[in-house]
Parts: sequence; C-alpha cells; structure tokens
Amino acid sequence: MAYDVKLPDIGEGVAEGEIVRWLVKAGDAVKEDQPLVEVMTDKASVEIPAPRTGTIEAIHVEEGAMVPVGTVIISIAVAGDAAPAPAMAAHGHTAPGGAASGAAAPPAAPADTGAKVEATPAVRALAKQMGVALETLKGTGPRGRITADDVHAAASGAAASPTQSSAAGASPTRTTPEAPKGSAPAGVAETRQPLRGLRRKIAEHMRHSLSTAAQFSFVAECDFTELLAHRASIKGRAEAAGVKLTPLAYVFRALPALLKQFPLLNASLDDEKSEVVLKHEYHLGCATSTEEGLTVPILHHADRMTLVGVAREIERLSKAAREHKLTLDEMRGGTFTVTSTGAKGGVLATPILHHPQVAILGVHAIGRKPAVVNEQIVIRDLGNLSLSMDHRVVDGAVGADFLYALIERLQSPASWLTEGDLP
Repeated sequence: MAYDVKLPDIGEGVAEGEIVRWLVKAGDAVKEDQPLVEVMTDKASVEIPAPRTGTIEAIHVEEGAMVPVGTVIISIAVAGDAAPAPAMAAHGHTAPGGAASGAAAPPAAPADTGAKVEATPAVRALAKQMGVALETLKGTGPRGRITADDVHAAASGAAASPTQSSAAGASPTRTTPEAPKGSAPAGVAETRQPLRGLRRKIAEHMRHSLSTAAQFSFVAECDFTELLAHRASIKGRAEAAGVKLTPLAYVFRALPALLKQFPLLNASLDDEKSEVVLKHEYHLGCATSTEEGLTVPILHHADRMTLVGVAREIERLSKAAREHKLTLDEMRGGTFTVTSTGAKGGVLATPILHHPQVAILGVHAIGRKPAVVNEQIVIRDLGNLSLSMDHRVVDGAVGADFLYALIERLQSPASWLTEGDLP
C-alpha cells in the first residue's frame, strides 16, 4: 500500500497550513528527507520532507489550498509496493474544490516548468493577483530573487526585463523609465492586494493574541555604556572566531538566569483548564524581520549557551529565516520572545505577545545621550527596554522587578560573564 503523508503539526496554536508550492509531481522518484512541498506556517514558509523513499503516487491538495493539520496531502508508493497509475482518488478526505469524502478527485500535480523561479510565497501571491507570470521576470533581489517591486513594475509596464521584451516582441534595446519605488500606476486611484500567506497568518495571530490576553507594557531606560565597552574589548577576538557580537547577544545571555528567578515570565496560560503552565526549559524566540514579515526562530536551551554561542546561534537562525531554511523544530517550543529592530528601534514600542507566551521583551535604539552620573552631566549610551505582559498571569510589580533586574545585569556584564563566555 502507499504511504500517506499528512500535514504535520506545524507549531503551537496552528491548526492549518497553506500549500504554497509542490516540489515534486506524480510519478517522480523521491528519497527519504527530500523536500516534497513548501507550506506556509504561522510565521514562515517551511519545506516538508519525504518520510520514505519511493515514487510519488498521487498529490491530493492543490497549490494555494488551506488544509488542516493531519490532512493527507500526498501519497508515496514505497519500494516493494505495486505503484498504481498516478491519478487516483483522494483517500477519503474532502478535496480542495469541496468534493465529498470518497468522491473522485484527480491530483493537482504542478506542471514541470523547468528552471526554478526564485520568489517568496508572498511575492507569488501578489503576482497571481496582478496577473504577472513570474517566469517572464528577471529578479532584482538577492541571488536573482523576484521581489514585490519587480512584480509591481511588470504589472504597470514601468520596467520590462530583457525576457519580457523578447516575449512581447519588442526591441531588446527599448527601455521604459522605471517608476519610483512604491509609486502607483498612472491614472489608478487605488490598488488592492490580497491578505494572503505570511501576512495573513501574522494578522490572524496578532488579532488572536490581542483578543485573548490582557496585555500591558512596562518601559524602563538602560545604560548600555559598560556593555558596549565590554563588547569593544573582545570584538577583535570575536571577529577572529567568526562571531558577530551584538548587544542583543548580551540580552539573550542574561535572560535565562532572570527567567529562573521570575518563573511567571517564562510561562503560558492554558485557557481551557484555567492553569498557569510554568516552563522549566528556556527556549527564547528571536523575532526576525524578513522580506515577507516577522518570523520567530527559537534558541532552544538558551540557558546552556555561552555569550559567543548565543551570538552565533542568533546569526545562524536569522540567516536561515531570511533564506527560508528554518526547520519546523527551529520554530517550535518558544517560552519567551525578544524583538528588536536594531538601530531603527525607536524610543519605545509595545510588542504584541507571541501567544500563548505571557511576556515579550522589546529592545530599542541605543544612542549617545546626556545623563546624570555622580551629580555630573556626562555622555552615556542609553536605550529603552519595553516588556509586554499578560496581566492575567503577571502583575505590574513582578514585571517591573524583572525588567530592572535585567537592566542591572546589562549595565554591568563583566560582573557575571565568565571566561567561558568569551571567544
């Protein structure tokens, strides 16, 4: 018999996934762990690998369909099994078009288009909405990736690539002035884009978080002068070891000890059972900005990492998020989240909880500012930290004590970092 591959559990609170792109077609031979399909999850697009070696017997779900976790999405005829014809019934689940259970549902195998088009799920959705064939575009993004600007330009005729010119029969030397970035097509009052893919998932998740938790934020100023001096003193050693040491690494390194001291911050609330779930492992989410939106990879067991180890893991996960190479495990199990926009972090913000977590820390811009130290006005490196919490679990006094304890550690890193933390 064929091996039915089901959509796996993608993450906390996620009940369904969007089939973005099939990487195989009916009749293809596949090996175990070979990527089968790209699926849009709650916070990123991930590839589902083949659990068995064999031949693709049938694809049961069309690209663009939303399917619940546990749905059979593809069948693999494993070695030694007789492989029937590629087209077959959908194994009793409801087909994307609404066919009743048990009705004939031919597989929606994608056409073999040859060269792989490099574009994110969000850009693919935009191109479909605007009627632009991605295969005709030349991407201007990293490694030739097609960007949203490329799609907008093609839709408005503002910039035709050599491939487009050839397809349209135009002279290769003919060019059209490129429209300013973000500008609208001439004579068009408004354009609409569907809320799909990652952006739709983010919207749903944030709305659910806000409507579920009693969220509030507490903000305090931190003097990062000593931290930046400490970083400068070991920067050469870190670079020699191939590590990019940032202030954020110090924040992640300082957090586990504080979360052990304030366990309510490293918890979740089980609404159905009315129970506070205290977590005794420290898996810290690192909110990362990507082309499609915010993704939150997890530093698992952050309490076991050195400063250099934390810095290296933050860099690795952030790179994987931007390149769509995160695994499912690298996105699951977070107990506390940190979000930062670096130099553009602003004065302060009120981050929205990454449900079902009960706390999230915002790290904002660090700048040279006047401060009063020992009754003298001096220049210091100051920045704000904002802590959003679920008031159903964490009281304001507890949150304030936690944040001030964190600030105390960040203002004197040499007092608690060990030689093992250093490169």
